[in-house]
Amino acid sequence: MSTQLTVVSWNFENNGGGDSAKRLQAHERLVSLSPHLVFRQEMWGADADGNAILYELEGILGLRGWLGRDSRTAIFADQRRFQPVREWSKTGPMWVLPPTALTMRYLPAGSEAMPLCLASYHLNYASGTNRLAEAEWLSTWADKKWTAPHGEIVRMPCLAAGDTNSYPVPGIEGDCVLPVLEDIKDRPHRLHRSYVGPDGTRVMDTRPDEALRTAGLEDVARHWAVRHNDPTAVSRTVNGCETHGPDSRVDRVYATTDLLTAVTGVDVVEVPEDVSDHHIVRVTLDGDSISDVLNQQAADVAA
Repeated sequence: MSTQLTVVSWNFENNGGGDSAKRLQAHERLVSLSPHLVFRQEMWGADADGNAILYELEGILGLRGWLGRDSRTAIFADQRRFQPVREWSKTGPMWVLPPTALTMRYLPAGSEAMPLCLASYHLNYASGTNRLAEAEWLSTWADKKWTAPHGEIVRMPCLAAGDTNSYPVPGIEGDCVLPVLEDIKDRPHRLHRSYVGPDGTRVMDTRPDEALRTAGLEDVARHWAVRHNDPTAVSRTVNGCETHGPDSRVDRVYATTDLLTAVTGVDVVEVPEDVSDHHIVRVTLDGDSISDVLNQQAADVAA
């Protein structure tokens, strides 16, 4: 079995809008990427008729799925690699679109290795204030504890992916430029993607990115682009349009710093606009490196 792990995150627009053929085609596209973890957003309607669409997507992907509260987000995982330890159904009071959050054991690392936390999120579209609060709550999955075999309590690694509905802090070569507020023709969208700064003027919203990175959750694409001089890692995830401004990178994968050594690549897989308004973010990781991280942390606790 290959040790490479492929992780993808995708906000598939409206979950296909009730079009089963479109949903099938979209998820067959995911299958072609051979993912071991899929972080999905906009899972609208997947809970209807006893989670019928969730199970349909499990069958297409060949992965087990977990559907978050209110059918907003989901995580799908390869059961040959991952085993659930806990579902986090209570995700905090601020969420408009609740995340799917799990504690998972990475099976190749062995039964004594530390598990890790996974979260598929979709931050609020309309309110920068609420969005910042949601990002702060998202950081709590980088602060979950695990009781080691000898009774010691330690913090678990975390991998979180989804749609931030906001922008990364500028400064990385090749990253999408921030929109100019006055150039956004859709007036409500100006409000949705900005906030009032300290000097009383509106600025584009990068606060969720800053908050998550303050909490030790690094933007994996940013990390890869800087470390490996690879600007393709920070490619657009949403196409620019006349009303909403230029290309943007609102879909991002974050990881605690202990997992960054396992990253072997980051790219964006573009999809046609008639399929979805968001592209697919793909991260590859070395499974042996993940095992080393999880076992080393457990060994450090036992020492």
